[in-house]
Amino acid sequence: MIHKYFLNGYYIVLDVNSGAVHSVDELTYRLLDHVESPTGETCPDGALAALGGEFAAADIEEAYQELRELKNEGTLFTEDDYRAFIDRASTVAPVKALCLHIAHDCNLRCGYCFAGTGEIGGKRSLMSLEVGKKAIDYVVEKSENRRNIEIDFFGGEPLMNFEVVKGIVKYARSLEKEKGKRFRFTVTTNGVLLDDDKMDFINKEMSNVVLSIDGRKEVNDRMRRTVAGGGSYDIIMPKFKKLADSRNQTDYYVRGTFTKYNLDFSKDVLHLADLGFEQTSVEPVVTDPKDDYAISPDDLPAVFKEYERLALAMIERREQGRRFNFFHFMIDLTQGPCVIKRLRGCGSGNEYLAVTPDGDVYPCHQFVGHEEYRMGSVLDGSIDMEIKKRFASSNLYTRKGCADCWAKFYCSGGCCANSYKYAGDIDTPYALACEMEKKRIECAVMMKVDELSGEK
Repeated sequence: MIHKYFLNGYYIVLDVNSGAVHSVDELTYRLLDHVESPTGETCPDGALAALGGEFAAADIEEAYQELRELKNEGTLFTEDDYRAFIDRASTVAPVKALCLHIAHDCNLRCGYCFAGTGEIGGKRSLMSLEVGKKAIDYVVEKSENRRNIEIDFFGGEPLMNFEVVKGIVKYARSLEKEKGKRFRFTVTTNGVLLDDDKMDFINKEMSNVVLSIDGRKEVNDRMRRTVAGGGSYDIIMPKFKKLADSRNQTDYYVRGTFTKYNLDFSKDVLHLADLGFEQTSVEPVVTDPKDDYAISPDDLPAVFKEYERLALAMIERREQGRRFNFFHFMIDLTQGPCVIKRLRGCGSGNEYLAVTPDGDVYPCHQFVGHEEYRMGSVLDGSIDMEIKKRFASSNLYTRKGCADCWAKFYCSGGCCANSYKYAGDIDTPYALACEMEKKRIECAVMMKVDELSGEK
């Protein structure tokens, strides 16, 4: 399987199964429309006839022979040999990560909040230190022989319960040597309660920090408002800048959401970059299609153009020595991550679980509140193995349409929670998200091609 496209002056051909990326000339690019696989000794007559009016026969034959060489080298028209790993990818695995809902409450009232402005479909509540410790004991047990464990402090707003965050970290650290584990902590925050003491602790203990802000002041304040109804931009921006600088512009990212209200979201990414943030992410809203700010299929052309504008702006800034990272354009062309992760994705419901303030366990933070996906409790150590097996068995070859999609090894089949939200089934990908992901991949690959071309 191949995928080819033209962007920013580059004719790009992806070999899906090998992961090889080829930047070719126009003749070779167009020849691929007439050659399913270059197996013959000479160029097929049909291809010569189709292109002969524009290109010399000798040039067409030369291009064809180059395609044959790429196929023989194993970098074009390669076979899908990933199916051999389906059994390994579908196994029930030890847990390696927990998303701790440290607070089902929030001090903002964001208009698009999937978590019901913090309460996540239930009552507003904070996780106790007792439940937090039980969660650590739970993951130590369920991680079996895994050494490295990730703990994400999430909400709502985790800083509303920061003393418990500190207590959980202290307890986990106390177990590392005894249990042979190494904990890696992350926190996601809206920044309202950030102060110097919290920053110091975060910089000491958190391997990564996610800072929630949507971009330009008018964009951010339209959706990310305080309980009193005011904007949050002026409250959080100085704190975020200070925290990012204190981490030497690494091991964090500012993460925003774009909606129908700001389909010109590249301006928000560039706004954040202009303020000095070097790690950025602005992602499409996930919401009910009936909401007036929801992104619809009719918006896709505008969204695609915006990703292209952003890619071109990032190339220009890179050449000027003003490089910054955009999460969705960070791509590994060396076939990383590992085969198993490429086949099954993030591992939600299998390797990755979420824990509520009451200690209930769910496949991930977006499933919290859906009782049919409650998997157990950290209070009694229970886990529903049938649900775990169901998520473990979900992979590129069970998710509808993924096996035939050129982007499958980049996105790993997309988000199970989005699939469930929009299709009621974790194996039916959300088509709108798929289309945006494919455009992001095209832009990211083009940027790599451009960078490598400049190094030659």
